[in-house]
Amino acid sequence: MNTASEALKKPSRLNVGMWLKALKGIPRVSKEEWKELDLISRWLIATRSAVLVMTFTSAAIGGLLAYRAGQFDWLLWGCVVVGLLLAHAANNLFNDLIDYLKGVDRGNYFRAQYGPQPVEHGLMTVREQFVFATVTLVLALLPGLYLVSVRGELVLQLLLVGVVFVIFYTWPLKYIGLGEITVIVVWGPLMIGGGYYVVTGTWDWNVVIAGLPYALGPTCVLFGKHIDKLDSDKAKHIYTLPVILGERNARYAVLLMAILQYVSTLYLVLTGFFSPALLIVFLSFSSLPLVWKFYRAPKPATKPDDYDANIWPLWFSAVIFMHNRRFGGLFLLGLLIDILLKKVSLF
Repeated sequence: MNTASEALKKPSRLNVGMWLKALKGIPRVSKEEWKELDLISRWLIATRSAVLVMTFTSAAIGGLLAYRAGQFDWLLWGCVVVGLLLAHAANNLFNDLIDYLKGVDRGNYFRAQYGPQPVEHGLMTVREQFVFATVTLVLALLPGLYLVSVRGELVLQLLLVGVVFVIFYTWPLKYIGLGEITVIVVWGPLMIGGGYYVVTGTWDWNVVIAGLPYALGPTCVLFGKHIDKLDSDKAKHIYTLPVILGERNARYAVLLMAILQYVSTLYLVLTGFFSPALLIVFLSFSSLPLVWKFYRAPKPATKPDDYDANIWPLWFSAVIFMHNRRFGGLFLLGLLIDILLKKVSLF
């Protein structure tokens, strides 16, 4: 008998190696391998946890800006981080579940090619996936409700907006060209501006603007994924922005957003919001020629011989994700140096 409780009760030896593998990429596992995995490994794979680094980076930027303002609180920031990571994970679980129920992920659809789609590949039942998603969302709400009790109505409004995005991103937002817009709003104003507010109790539009260089990164990644599967989405009447803009225009839109990450950071330094320490992000500029090479031409119809089979059919999304990880890591490092310079009164 295949039930949700059966999936949750089977004790398996903790597989730390698989945890690390799932945090670095999206492991491809067979049904037999899945059955031997511990619950944490299954959750990490099912939630596509490797992409959660983008959420952590936004939460960390909001926290560092709060520390920079002299109003940091570890408990409040910790609740922000946990809540946002679990909310993103819940979104990924609901995304797969809804797409499966709507028939999108059936057969050889793009999502089922680059990593385990738990229900489509028979790793979990619909009920099991629903339990995973619902429990994850409830756990995400717990720190959120605590933060509402501390900070009040604005946090409640931000929480409700976040819940709407988690539940309705897959449908209808993604279907009507609003998915990409949702991402830049969530990873910028909501996560960075909202996270700063939760920790400090102050809403600061300068912080929202300061978070835009990084918020453009996850938006580029989503654009890249949607370009990768543009033909599949178009055939299934899923009108993402790349489908609406067209493949060529979408590719150049990503290049423009990637360049704007550097231009906006430079603007924030020139206006004095950040010290020159943030110019360290330009070290990631060295990866832009590779991004440019990929995005200047359409995706190959078949995997090139020298391309990693574990990554294919991800193409545009893989290279821009690599760039975003570098940019995000350097942005955080620059912020830390900026804080240190202010602490010793060098800026």
